[in-house]
Amino acid sequence: MPAMAGNRYTPIATLTPPARVPPNRRVFLHFVPFITFCYIFANLAKNACRVLHLALPLTQNFSFMKVAIVGATGMVGEVMLKVLAEREFPISELLPVASERSVGKRITYRGREYQVIGLEAAVAAKPDLAIFSAGGDTSLEWAPKFAAIGTTVVDNSSAWRMDPDKKLVVPEINAHVLTKKDKIIANPNCSTIQLVMVLAPLHQKYTMRRVVVSTYQSVSGTGVKAVRQLENEMAGVQGEMAYPYPINRNALPHCDVFLENGYTKEEMKLAREPQKILADHSFAITATAVRIPTSGGHSEAVNVQFEKDFDLEEVRSLLDNTPGVVLQDHPGSNTYPMPLHAHDKDEVFVGRIRRDESQPNTLNLWIVADNLRKGAATNAVQIAEYLNQQGLL
Repeated sequence: MPAMAGNRYTPIATLTPPARVPPNRRVFLHFVPFITFCYIFANLAKNACRVLHLALPLTQNFSFMKVAIVGATGMVGEVMLKVLAEREFPISELLPVASERSVGKRITYRGREYQVIGLEAAVAAKPDLAIFSAGGDTSLEWAPKFAAIGTTVVDNSSAWRMDPDKKLVVPEINAHVLTKKDKIIANPNCSTIQLVMVLAPLHQKYTMRRVVVSTYQSVSGTGVKAVRQLENEMAGVQGEMAYPYPINRNALPHCDVFLENGYTKEEMKLAREPQKILADHSFAITATAVRIPTSGGHSEAVNVQFEKDFDLEEVRSLLDNTPGVVLQDHPGSNTYPMPLHAHDKDEVFVGRIRRDESQPNTLNLWIVADNLRKGAATNAVQIAEYLNQQGLL
């Protein structure tokens, strides 16, 4: 075959045979495909890890630790363990703790059985973190004992909430106030948490003057005895009473004990705790707390008067973009928050947003949350996550 013009092609007969590759180079060339494969695989793995980093809990920034759950056999304690497992909290050793009558019982956490121990044994074990949900008296007596050995305590009772030396924390709002010196940290009241989750962004934007809140609280907020009372009454069975009256087909304007001023302790928690969490006493809150025959989830009808006027669509947009808050506000399609839909969820749900037409700069809202999760266990675990991630434990 003759050469073409411009020597674009060379006759086959004139092609130079390839030079022989030295033996040492032949060995290297045999490994080139393998090296290339490893390089591609490593890059794919690196990108996959980036995706997993976004999809999974960020435990790589956390330190694994010894954790005591005080009140592990109670209603909130059981939910606490569930939330810890769901959020993959980094536990190197779990210490389920309860009263003497529960010592020796066994609980299951992430497929493994643990034996319940008493408070003295838990202190002797020197945990890094202790999450309390065992009532105010237990917290008052034992939280300082844990703190004295260097354990950080997150307490779910009312014992320390209004102590001026203790922080009262909802992580989405004021976790930044926590320091390494805070050894006893208070978890707010369940009704307070869902209230401030919605009020905080509104206060920042419009400045609250006065809040009127009426709560409709489930029997699970009282405890297992109250849940059994409701179940017994629904089944027509006589049983132990947690309340002075039947709760089935009833509503009791009586949450916690009555105080000298005529309010219940629950109502005064709602009046005082938001001011401490928001670090602002310039606004006032008044509350009426009512127990209703639902097994889970607290609801609140809230009326808020602001110093500044507002636009309803701006309010909806503000709440819709608040982390931890879910907007459910479309009356035309019967879309509004309900305890039924909030069950077993960590978010706070808000709807029925409308202007109060009886006075200026005033807003009406309806707020619902699972009182055992964001109202108790989830908020406590979020505090622990923040402490761990910030190196404060």
